Amino acid sequence: MQNTSDPFIQHAGFYIVAMSSMPYSNVYVMFLTVIYVITVMCNVFLIAIIFYDHRLHVPKFMAVGSLALVDLVLSTSLVPGMIKTILCHLNCAVQMFTYYNFLTLESLSLCILSYDRFIVICFPLKQKSLAFIICAVCIFNSVRSLYGPSSISALSFCGSLKVNSYFCNFAPVSRLSCSDITAQWNLATASTILFNAVPLILIFLTYMGILIAVFRMKNNQSHYKALATCTEHLILVAIFFIPIFVIFNLGLFGIVINPNVRTVCLSLSSLIPPCVNQGGLRAGFKAGFILCSSRDCLFIL
Repeated sequence: MQNTSDPFIQHAGFYIVAMSSMPYSNVYVMFLTVIYVITVMCNVFLIAIIFYDHRLHVPKFMAVGSLALVDLVLSTSLVPGMIKTILCHLNCAVQMFTYYNFLTLESLSLCILSYDRFIVICFPLKQKSLAFIICAVCIFNSVRSLYGPSSISALSFCGSLKVNSYFCNFAPVSRLSCSDITAQWNLATASTILFNAVPLILIFLTYMGILIAVFRMKNNQSHYKALATCTEHLILVAIFFIPIFVIFNLGLFGIVINPNVRTVCLSLSSLIPPCVNQGGLRAGFKAGFILCSSRDCLFIL
């Protein structure tokens, strides 16, 4: 990385320029706003149902509720902030922490849900509470996510303050620094690989176990039911992970892509899964069997 030994210099804030440099950026932001409104309405409704009905306070729906909360905060950390083009250092640090914390929690939540499906299908009599796993993951990831904002606050900025991203992104911000960022860059790269690759590998392994268990079933109807329960979740996994891995690996190997294409791909991969999760969660409700009437929630066994 480019380094100098200049004195410590920090300015008032950063200019977020990726959206303003895109053609038809106003139309795209309006599109993302519609996605955000749908996401907020659906996830708040879902969290309220799970909180209200004590019969839903079971491991499966705790995981579903946690994912809905993660979806809500992840979307909120991005879309409202896109309206602002200038962020002070504090706002930049808060947005960076919130985004990376809940983006990683999104991938970990998808991993936990795949583990829950694995236990339900392969070991239906050994279901355990996911509360400890969820709490441990949240605490550990929150502590880990403090690294990015804290390392940025220690850097000196003596050149351009234009961040070529749609939010206060660690990589574009750190590239603006005139300090030595080799250690921060290497640690951030290793953390990104670890907390994206490991959940995806675990999801792959759980679904391999599910497929083995499914094809051992003698009843064809059980095959279809088990596979249908998992299909929408796998679609969500693909929508979330594929753009992130493609963009990250292109950058890792030094392949330059159009900045506008990068902005659209990464913003959609962050905002589409929280919105379409409702389709995946409907499959979860069909498998855990809830119908909402005007007064109460009824289970179909």
